[in-house]
Amino acid sequence: MRVDDLSTPALLVDADAFSANVARMAAQRPGGMLRPHVKAFKSTALAAELVAAGHDTFCGATARELLGMAAAGLGDDLLLANELVDPRRLQALAACGARVSVAVDSAATVAAAAAAGIREVLVDVAVGMPRCGCPPGAAGRLAELARRAGLEVRGVMGYEGHLMTAPAAEKAAAVEAAMARLLEAHDSVGGDIVSGGGTGTYATNQWVTELQAGSYTLMDTHYAAAGLPFRHALSLLCTVISVDPRGRWAVCDAGLKALGMDHGDPTLTGFEVLFCSDEHTTFAAHDGARLPKVGDRLRMLPAHVDPTVAYHESMHVIGPDDDIIDTWAVDLRGW
Repeated sequence: MRVDDLSTPALLVDADAFSANVARMAAQRPGGMLRPHVKAFKSTALAAELVAAGHDTFCGATARELLGMAAAGLGDDLLLANELVDPRRLQALAACGARVSVAVDSAATVAAAAAAGIREVLVDVAVGMPRCGCPPGAAGRLAELARRAGLEVRGVMGYEGHLMTAPAAEKAAAVEAAMARLLEAHDSVGGDIVSGGGTGTYATNQWVTELQAGSYTLMDTHYAAAGLPFRHALSLLCTVISVDPRGRWAVCDAGLKALGMDHGDPTLTGFEVLFCSDEHTTFAAHDGARLPKVGDRLRMLPAHVDPTVAYHESMHVIGPDDDIIDTWAVDLRGW
């Protein structure tokens, strides 16, 4: 089967680019120094490729991601890098048979984890991004509360997400300041783990014991604009379905329901994306160049990998001659 045989829209993964990305990160963060974040790709088949590259610990953002990883026998050590208070989902994680730790940042999340039978936690610390995490000064007290509730506190985690695409001249100092907060918390919490970071700070964050990165595997234009050395492995195959008779625009069959749009429009090389609607992307040619014809196939580069992948049921892995060499189910979708 070849790319031309696919119905569109369809996700494509360039096998060579993917392998190069995995090898580059593994050279920088070998083995347990990387805890790949499955929220970026939501596929146990892709995760198995990372296990083959030497990584056997993973993190995720949803219970569904971790339960799917456990069911597939992937990852000796799974972290829910997110707060969760749903008792049924926490109980399912506690009973899944894998080693599962969860993030906690309040008395309520500690109580929920303990009541569900979770055994291990990391204290989530706010390091500058206005999202989850307790203040560094409260981390020690929260750790003691967790221990009194019968939980093992393995260490701390913190996400400097606000710095992932910071200007290069500012990033190093800003990441160091964020990690100083995390290390301050770790001093009072204890444990072996200092977890954090992501694709955007993979080369800058030298303070964590494990890096939570996932987007590097597939890449998107948002991260690429920050000058990261990973290749575009993911594209969205689409078909031109309409062309303006006066040559002003053309339309392809993939839009808001096939692309993560929170980081902006997708990229169509050689064309200008005018706007995306539910099932369509309307685009124009640059500098009077010719538009494609109805029926032509194009490949879009998404601006944000994570939500783009979550819209699809599978990714097709392609070789250099556009032959399909594998199909990876996106089997970790949902919550």
